[in-house]
Amino acid sequence: MNFIEELKWRGMLQDMMPGTEEQLQKEMTIGYVGFDPTADSLHVGNLAAIMLLKHFQVCGHKPFALVGGATGMVGDPSGKSAERKFLDEDTLRHNQECIKNQLQKFLNFSSGDNAAVIVNNYDWFKDISLLDFLRDAGKNITISYMMAKDSVKNRMETGLSFTEFSYQLIQGYDFFHLNQQHNCKLQMGGSDQWGNITTGTELIRRKGGGDAFAITGPLITKSDGTKFGKSEGGNIWLDAKKTSPYKFYQFWFNSSDEDALKYLKIFTTKSKSEIEALAAEQAIDPGQRALQKALAKAVTITVHSEDDYNSALEASQILFGKATEVTLRNLSEEDLLAVCESIPRATISMNKLKDGIAVIDFLSDSTGISSSKGEARRSIQGNAIAINKVKVGEPKIIASDDLIKGKYILVQTGKKNYHLVVAE
Repeated sequence: MNFIEELKWRGMLQDMMPGTEEQLQKEMTIGYVGFDPTADSLHVGNLAAIMLLKHFQVCGHKPFALVGGATGMVGDPSGKSAERKFLDEDTLRHNQECIKNQLQKFLNFSSGDNAAVIVNNYDWFKDISLLDFLRDAGKNITISYMMAKDSVKNRMETGLSFTEFSYQLIQGYDFFHLNQQHNCKLQMGGSDQWGNITTGTELIRRKGGGDAFAITGPLITKSDGTKFGKSEGGNIWLDAKKTSPYKFYQFWFNSSDEDALKYLKIFTTKSKSEIEALAAEQAIDPGQRALQKALAKAVTITVHSEDDYNSALEASQILFGKATEVTLRNLSEEDLLAVCESIPRATISMNKLKDGIAVIDFLSDSTGISSSKGEARRSIQGNAIAINKVKVGEPKIIASDDLIKGKYILVQTGKKNYHLVVAE
């Protein structure tokens, strides 16, 4: 497979240095992407860079993932309006291990000439003194060259510390080190990294004279203009403890048709013919959401597991499918609240449930779901009331045993109307 052609049809190629394609066609090439360990999990905003490495390896080349233990202590000003908080070494080391575990879901680290490698730039920077760095790297890059970078120019009004200003030189030295020690000839990243990456190619040219190339992909945006990778609750993380598989699945499933088609190309390894077939299916029957289903399934299984995908799919059926009480009770509290975040809520006293309460009184006087006892009775007689996904009759007593997670009761009235009752 031709890596550049793969990136082009997937919409993943923004900029490329001259000679890059010829280098990739000539031999198996070592290329890297850097990840700053500023958190103990990557998020979906990192996925485009991860997929660059994934497609790079699938096309027969050797990917290096650089986890920036040193650069993570400095902070990259690219795309930032303010300086980041510094992290101590113990925190950074913990974050690095977590990121490594996540990258292993995408890359083959175990076998073959092009098995992936993880490196940590702290391992070479920890032994370099400031004077050595200034002598070996600093004298080769001019201030005017560094000032011309967008990551610097865009921060001149709000302020830029010398620490952040030096970031591009430190990242450039990473590329130089990997070039000299591992014959790494390519660095990849998002388009906001172009300035930092080309500083590395310039340093290699001036210090060692070796071959060095650069590729960037476009920054991912949503069709409505809002920022990709964010929800109302913040980042969408790859760690299930930070973003549940259900929320993760829903993030992708709720993509627009236009975005789902774009994301299938970028964030999955599905072939061009597979994606075209899904697009044709979507055009015939948009209501079936073939693109969104395929996207959410592929990414959720890759990042989490097939079991997590199946659980997320079951959870998504709670309000709009044929889910059962068992499915409802198996949900985590976090997922239950996520499933029910858009439906009305009512409250009831926990003491009332301890004593038990007739379902008609529960629906009318206690929660106000029904406007009167008569309406509640008619709904029950019409087989229109379900408690926790189970249809109920008039003799039903609502009690503590009906609580989900010891706190919640899901009430359905008719086909599509739901209330979440919270016991307090």
